[in-house]
Amino acid sequence: MPILELCVVGELAPERRVGLAARVADAAGALCGAAPGHTWVRLAWLAREHYAESGGGPPGDVQPVFASLLLADPPDEDERVRLAAALSDALARACGRPAEHVHLVFEPAARGRVAFGGRLVR
Repeated sequence: MPILELCVVGELAPERRVGLAARVADAAGALCGAAPGHTWVRLAWLAREHYAESGGGPPGDVQPVFASLLLADPPDEDERVRLAAALSDALARACGRPAEHVHLVFEPAARGRVAFGGRLVR
């Protein structure tokens, strides 16, 4: 039941925008070992002028991608290390951005606090 929320800063080429959510859902589902139809992606765009870093940064060519990943049960640290690298690479390829500009947050366990169609994930 991976749920991935993605916020892309700045513009993407039209050919990258078309189908981006589906490509990300397929990649994330495969990396998380989820069955087809059980990975959800919510995609948002943020205009470059609505993004800043402290100290006057970033350089003008930096347009990060922010992602948060919600899983029923987050993996142990070794698996998070593997998943962070693999998912960052996949998101970078999909968005046409360097992997070092992809920032991923692992959310706390969804089990017991998320419901689908009124049914709590147990």
